[in-house]
Amino acid sequence: MPVFLYLYIMKTKIYGLVGKDIGYSFSRSYFKKKFEREGLENYKYKNFDIEDISLLKQIISENKKIKGLNVTIPYKEQVLPLLDSVSKNAKVIGAVNTITISKKGKLKGYNTDHYGFKKALKPLLKKHHNKALILGTGGASKGVAFALRKLNIEYDFVSRNATDVIYSYDDLDKEVFEDYQIIINTTPLGTFPDMERYPPIDYSLFTDRHIAFDLIYNPEETIFLKNAKAAGAIAKNGYEMLVHQAEKAWKIWNKKIG
Repeated sequence: MPVFLYLYIMKTKIYGLVGKDIGYSFSRSYFKKKFEREGLENYKYKNFDIEDISLLKQIISENKKIKGLNVTIPYKEQVLPLLDSVSKNAKVIGAVNTITISKKGKLKGYNTDHYGFKKALKPLLKKHHNKALILGTGGASKGVAFALRKLNIEYDFVSRNATDVIYSYDDLDKEVFEDYQIIINTTPLGTFPDMERYPPIDYSLFTDRHIAFDLIYNPEETIFLKNAKAAGAIAKNGYEMLVHQAEKAWKIWNKKIG
């Protein structure tokens, strides 16, 4: 093997995304452009599309150059038992989307979703935006809830089936919409390529006092956002949130945690 090729391989650093059905991946595209822009020729970002999170250790053992991973749907909660430790915030949130891998092979989990969401939502907030509805109860919703607590915004969850502490979609009437001024979609409904789906709510209840925030970024405008905006709401997709969380993950991988 030529010396230059050997040195290139030795210096190579691999990062990646672990998830299921992730061909659409924001992360791979984002980090590829980032590495090119910053002249990081030895840095690679790969998608690891797996059927079961139990394959995580196999991925790491077969890719010795992996320095860090992102985690997406549906494994943000399922990955927790496979980690050696988790950050304080990730432990409180109960979901992980970023993993560091030490030289000894120890895995530590972090959550940067809450940071990205908070940074993206904050510029939209006005004094009357003090209560939020979170559509969905999966791993992504937990990071959103944590961010809302940090912003001193009350919130409740919405799911298909109501409980004593969770609204059902059928519960969302005019009275509820008047009480909650921020509506956040954390479900995958409307994600490419299944773009015709959307949360089953009455979109005529949105007003110009509402914020409609969709964690989905592809397509750029989901039916959820389109319908909410048509009724007067401020509408924002998840792209900016993803950029902020990706940059936070990059700092964590490079030990610039702050």
